[in-house]
Amino acid sequence: MLTKFQNNIEQNFPQLKDKKLLLAVSGGIDSMVLLDLFYKLRFDICVVHCNFQLRGKESDADEMLVRETCQDSYIPYFIESFDTLEFAKENKLSIQLAARKLRYDWFQEIISLGFDYVLTAHHLDDNVETFLINFTRGTGLEGLTGIPAQNGNIIRPLLPFSREEIENYALENKIQWREDSSNASDKYFRNKLRHNIVPTLKELNTGFLDSFQNTLHHLHQAESLVNDASKLVYEKVVEVKENQLEIHLKSLLEFQNYKAYLYQWLKEYGFSAWNDIYDLVEAQSGKQVFSESHVLLKDREKLILSERKEVNKSEVFIIESIESKVNIPLKLRFCKAVNIFETVSNCIFVDESKIKFPLTIRKWQEGDYFYPSGMNGKKKLSKYFKDEKYSLLDKENQWLLCSEDQIVWVIGKRADNRFINRETTQNSIKIVLEE
Repeated sequence: MLTKFQNNIEQNFPQLKDKKLLLAVSGGIDSMVLLDLFYKLRFDICVVHCNFQLRGKESDADEMLVRETCQDSYIPYFIESFDTLEFAKENKLSIQLAARKLRYDWFQEIISLGFDYVLTAHHLDDNVETFLINFTRGTGLEGLTGIPAQNGNIIRPLLPFSREEIENYALENKIQWREDSSNASDKYFRNKLRHNIVPTLKELNTGFLDSFQNTLHHLHQAESLVNDASKLVYEKVVEVKENQLEIHLKSLLEFQNYKAYLYQWLKEYGFSAWNDIYDLVEAQSGKQVFSESHVLLKDREKLILSERKEVNKSEVFIIESIESKVNIPLKLRFCKAVNIFETVSNCIFVDESKIKFPLTIRKWQEGDYFYPSGMNGKKKLSKYFKDEKYSLLDKENQWLLCSEDQIVWVIGKRADNRFINRETTQNSIKIVLEE
């Protein structure tokens, strides 16, 4: 196995040569074999061990084995204890998810000390179990491609090796390891698969693991094709504008499998209500679907994706005098203007005698109106938004500059006719919206 492992490293992970490596070692057979392999191949390694304090004396015994093994072989190591139960309770996570988060967050802290990669001991049988878990719970193609061999600075060099190969190597090389008693219980879904389903599959097909690896290879190829097609269609259908994406529905609906493309583009933003997203295509304007971090809005012939922000319409920012330079919520600069210039989108010139400091910056409210420059009479702001084809997100993000609660400027869009310069204006103020 040592030769096969060395070949796997040379062919698939040549970047590990001469790098500083962190080995995640629990004390179980898989990670103790991983440690032995890298030690014998003379890599620059350091061990990291997490004591999750979930099994009392057993957890402490695992820690002791890892500590003594490292000390005997003069291998540097880091050990950390976690109150996993308390962390899970505080963050409303399952014990498994809590331990995973604690583990990987700590790994990233340690790697920042000058290491290059973290290596974990996931193997082929783990991959089978993960595939079956995802398959039974429902997943897209990416959920059927198994555990990635590399994810950023996390590398899993034992993935091609079966549990049987690892056990044989451990016995042949007299490696000490600790058995996790919780692995014997069928309390967890993964253990039920490990003890009952996977052995049956191996019994039905003696070459099951080889067949499984072939299947993963084909699925990875299919995933690559899907990603290539998704990128090509994305370029035709999606427009990136500042901090949002606009999906043009007319172009999208030219593709029969448009739902598959929506899934590919939006899955990374945390959405789960996929039927609601697909229904947006035919929904009326204004309908929205939310994830924890983003909102997808139907706006006429587009779907608009943007980050989710809490809208606080009561928030008001004060501008005390003409000397003020505003940076929050956006950048405004005020100065005396010698000449009268025509108003442009990012700059207006107002009659100083017609405004009264302090000015305010606020969001729009129901009932707001103003006198749009270039027009006669007043107009409700809601009607102005509709005529200008503002989306719901555009309306929520629009700021107003006001004098005594009268709108001076729909900032960046339209000035109010009551305040702009006239031929009789004697003192003019220039107000600039900066990038």
